[in-house]
Amino acid sequence: MNTVNLIGRLGKDNDLRYTQSGKAVLSNTLAVTRKFKNANGEKETDWINFVIWGKGAEIFSNYTHKGSQVGLVGSIQTRNYDNKQGQKVYVTEVNVTDFDFLDSKSDSQPKHEQIEEPIIEDDSLPF
Repeated sequence: MNTVNLIGRLGKDNDLRYTQSGKAVLSNTLAVTRKFKNANGEKETDWINFVIWGKGAEIFSNYTHKGSQVGLVGSIQTRNYDNKQGQKVYVTEVNVTDFDFLDSKSDSQPKHEQIEEPIIEDDSLPF
């Protein structure tokens, strides 16, 4: 089983792009605070990369920005590619299939969005 549930805040503004075939793909980083404290008595934060594909990417981009609190559901995915210098780059990220907006908002903003179309990777993407 490969299921991930996260609640955190967006670490930067969304990066919404389109593949050559016109499919939307959004990438960002989620700041998730750990429940326990370290030896110094401080809670640490993990920065978790994620992607959202298709219509869900566009919806997410329209209603969130750096600092927005969101809930994400998805699965861990690993991939690799060769960068411009010819070095192999390994990436681990959450492939999001469902999300919730957790900030206070106007009634016009959706609270929950489930992505209905299948997740399809595009091998032409360098990320």
